Amino acid sequence: MENLIEIQNVYKTYQLGKVDSQALNDVSLKVGKGEILIILGPSGSGKTTLLNVISGLDKISKGKILYEGKNIAKYRDYKMTRFRKKNLGFIFQTYNLLEHLNVYENVLVGSSLGNVSTDVDTIIDTVGLTKHKKKYMYQLSGGEQQRVSIARALAKKPSVMFCDEPTGALDEKTGKVVLESLVEANEKLGTTMIIVTHNPGIALIGDRVVRMNSGKIVEIKENKKRMAPKEIPWG
Repeated sequence: MENLIEIQNVYKTYQLGKVDSQALNDVSLKVGKGEILIILGPSGSGKTTLLNVISGLDKISKGKILYEGKNIAKYRDYKMTRFRKKNLGFIFQTYNLLEHLNVYENVLVGSSLGNVSTDVDTIIDTVGLTKHKKKYMYQLSGGEQQRVSIARALAKKPSVMFCDEPTGALDEKTGKVVLESLVEANEKLGTTMIIVTHNPGIALIGDRVVRMNSGKIVEIKENKKRMAPKEIPWG
């Protein structure tokens, strides 16, 4: 598998008063183009910090973050903002949707952020919301709204989708539907997925699982076969 991202000896230190807190400690990792990578760990393990520095939402203290060989850790803020807009998509626990727009219009907003034309109807169909595309957010369940946020992020055709606890606020049935949308997007569109979670069951849908603890990678495990979201144990 061709590498899309390479993280080399990355450190992230926060200063809390007079005390330094090491959120990431000499982390190195490669991410293959088109893979689903799961970053797994308990609260405080550094998994969200790792996602934030890979995606350029936060700056590293030391090391390199290479996208197709280019060290984005050296980018100035304006260049990083342009890079994120062109190449990256984001899914969080909060949906951040526009309440006055319907499903189609929210996804169309995402499409307008990209540099390539997008078939909005195809994206909406990929996440299973075709019959809801004229509905407004108050008419949708939490899981359906999360799938709208996935479609909106996919509509600008990102190279990488970053998902920070995308099912954290959802029940098992709804969470698995959301995960199915992510897997579908990966398989149909080839989007690289980096998913942060504390739920070990979700690790089974990935190609590889990165386990973190105390700011370090403690294990990288390859799944011989990805498990369908509907089959995974929950919690």
